[in-house]
Amino acid sequence: MANKLISQIGLPKSIANIFAARSILTAKDALSLTEFELMALLDIDLDQVKSAVSHISAIICPPPQTALSLMEERMQNEFSSGHFPTLLKGLDDALCGGIPFGSLTELVGPAGIGKTQFCLKLSCLAALPACFGGLDGRVVYIDTESKFSSQRMIEIGINSFPQILQANGVLKEMAGRIEVMRPSSLSEFMESLQKIRLPLIRHEIKLLIVDSIAALFSGENNKGIRGRQQHSLGWPLSYLKSVAELSRTPIIVTNQVRGQSHNESIQYPFQGPRTDPIKNSEVLESHLVPALGIQWAHSVTIRLIFEGHSDHQRFLKVAKSPLSPPVVFPFTVDSSGIRLLSDDGVVVMGPDINLIRSHGLVNVTSQ
Repeated sequence: MANKLISQIGLPKSIANIFAARSILTAKDALSLTEFELMALLDIDLDQVKSAVSHISAIICPPPQTALSLMEERMQNEFSSGHFPTLLKGLDDALCGGIPFGSLTELVGPAGIGKTQFCLKLSCLAALPACFGGLDGRVVYIDTESKFSSQRMIEIGINSFPQILQANGVLKEMAGRIEVMRPSSLSEFMESLQKIRLPLIRHEIKLLIVDSIAALFSGENNKGIRGRQQHSLGWPLSYLKSVAELSRTPIIVTNQVRGQSHNESIQYPFQGPRTDPIKNSEVLESHLVPALGIQWAHSVTIRLIFEGHSDHQRFLKVAKSPLSPPVVFPFTVDSSGIRLLSDDGVVVMGPDINLIRSHGLVNVTSQ
């Protein structure tokens, strides 16, 4: 709008001609000068300058919007951009339709909690033909920890979609669309991303899963080289974000947890060291945080936390979302993968939504 021509703004013709004669051709040209500069340059009185500037500003400046209208516009944009339904009704409702296209969705939690099970189920769903509710395209599963199991994937698919996969050839077609890559280093991971860039942009790949991103940096996860870890994370992080936005492909990345040091878990830096004793059980059960640090945390659009409590219950928390409130769902893992025990999420306010519990976890490395 700033480049809109003065001649098209609707000023009186005599005033518009004066602007043109002084080579002030666009709204930007006019508004870049003060009223007194315009008065001197155009050789007209101050009232005429003020009237012209006011008219130009009213034409090119967007009207003010309320917070409500901005929120409604953002929600409409989210809906129009599309979502990938997980078929977990409560979660899909909370996320306004499912995993959003064109963004990074993070699954974070301790080992064995169900992150990979969730990824396997989403792989099956995305590979199904569109007539059966799938995304009808290729799925790339980057398996950095060699946890991908084709047998388990097929078991999940058969138990999740029994009527669909009993049809002749559908199971084979679904399995044939899921491609597994197993990079063993960060450099191989980057090479894998480069190989799939064009298929992603051409929309040939409908879902990208990285399980897990933290495993690629596990050799660097200590305080001595934390800065180098954050530096090496920069390229794959920016690459994943840009490809997601450009291709509108949903990208799902799993992340590990790490144990915090006492000062890190309990105190902010400006509070000084904590003097009261910390119980071992408190550290083991309550003070786990996602790996990869703040840079990564700010880059993901959706963060889903998987955690286990001391009563052997598992919970799935929507800890970060531009649209959803912070909600918690109890879940279990069975032959069909992840299954919510209730579709009615409980809203959790305050810092509890970001806590990651894993009762009895003893092999947590403090990083």
